[in-house]
Amino acid sequence: MRVLIGNHIDPAIRDRGDLRAWTQRVLWFAQDGDLIVLCDAPDPQFLAYVTTLTGVDAASLHVLITPPGRFGGRLLDPDVLTSPLFLDAAREALTASGSRHVEEVFALWPSASVARFAAALGLGDRFPGAAFFAQSGGELGNNKAVFRALAAGAGVPIAPGAVCRSVSEAIDATYTLLSSAGAVVVKQAHNGAGVGNQLLVRDPMLAVDHVGARHLHCLGPGPDVIEAYWQQRWDWASGEGHFSVVVEEFTPNATSLYSEHYAADTGTRPTEMGTLLYVGRRLSHQIVPLRDVDDKVRAQLLDGGTRLAETWRALGYRGHLSADAIAAPDGRVLFTEVNAQVSGSLHIYQVIAHRIVDTSALPERSVVEYHVPPTWSVPDADSFFTALTELGCAWDANSRTGVIVSMPIVPLQPGLAQFVFCLAYATEADRQAVWRRLDARFATVPDSAYSASDHVGVPAHFAS
Repeated sequence: MRVLIGNHIDPAIRDRGDLRAWTQRVLWFAQDGDLIVLCDAPDPQFLAYVTTLTGVDAASLHVLITPPGRFGGRLLDPDVLTSPLFLDAAREALTASGSRHVEEVFALWPSASVARFAAALGLGDRFPGAAFFAQSGGELGNNKAVFRALAAGAGVPIAPGAVCRSVSEAIDATYTLLSSAGAVVVKQAHNGAGVGNQLLVRDPMLAVDHVGARHLHCLGPGPDVIEAYWQQRWDWASGEGHFSVVVEEFTPNATSLYSEHYAADTGTRPTEMGTLLYVGRRLSHQIVPLRDVDDKVRAQLLDGGTRLAETWRALGYRGHLSADAIAAPDGRVLFTEVNAQVSGSLHIYQVIAHRIVDTSALPERSVVEYHVPPTWSVPDADSFFTALTELGCAWDANSRTGVIVSMPIVPLQPGLAQFVFCLAYATEADRQAVWRRLDARFATVPDSAYSASDHVGVPAHFAS
């Protein structure tokens, strides 16, 4: 058996909201007899749905709910993992499982608290990379400023830019890059799905919407405007001064890609490559496997991703990691960050695409995962599944096509559920046709209700 922990980034690194639905993606990785640790009880409809698709005996799973802790059960409080009462409950659950052997401790986020939890249960050697993570290696491995230093040292191509530790450094870097490129991306050290990025442009033609940068600022000429920006935004960008800030040249008309790898004691191996797509500077959908790209782009992506994976492995990191990159119009591949965690892509390709859909089989199939757009109004899970049947786009195992819901459909407010779902399809035309049918059914919220504000964020469970 294994111990699976549905956690997320430690709140001390980045404060998050309600992650109960998003962390239930850990259920996709469950196997018969596993112990699953969650901050709240799993949605029973979703648990039954997932295990039916994966062929896991739901009755064999042991689900252990942590105490509510500081966050009232909305996300897993790292401190509760090593509380005496919870450790006693975990020991009791392991005994009740009837298994004397735990093969692995698997966590969505490589927290030091997980290392302490595993050690307290005598399972420290079952948590790969435990020594590294126990010393806050998870923060180091996921820090975008640290990424630039390690990528540069490994000779992996990155966009021109700078790691800034003060307002004055940020002003200088922004002025230099804007003078030569006309646009820069400002990045928080820790955030995901473009929520922690801001796009600064001087040329309005560069104010594109297909980039992962939630906020857009059009700056006039001269250093005074840049100085005013940073006086206002430094605390946000640096997490109140806790982290360095990345200022990076923006590459227009680039394609966002990723190369995922697994780092083990014996070496690394590639696991999948895919494409990320943004609409209105929001992460909209991602597609696996990577198709229809130039062989030179594919080779650069694999080579750079492998070198980054080996670098992280040399640090002591163990587990899955995603090397994110952009393919510039001139064919260069530039790497942008490493997500050294169980990213929001792993369940898509490892379980849904590789096992359920089998994208390696013929006839050819691809899998896209969509974020429900803010213009959709989905009342609840039953309404969505009913619509799938009526529209003829429910999952069909025989044709290996259709929609697979990849996280619980839990309304955030009456009549409004926001979630992610996968679509297995044969051709690009098929993908677009299904999307149009779903959009026609659910797009009832005016887009103006969301586009008017510069600070509307992706729901917490979407960001990685």
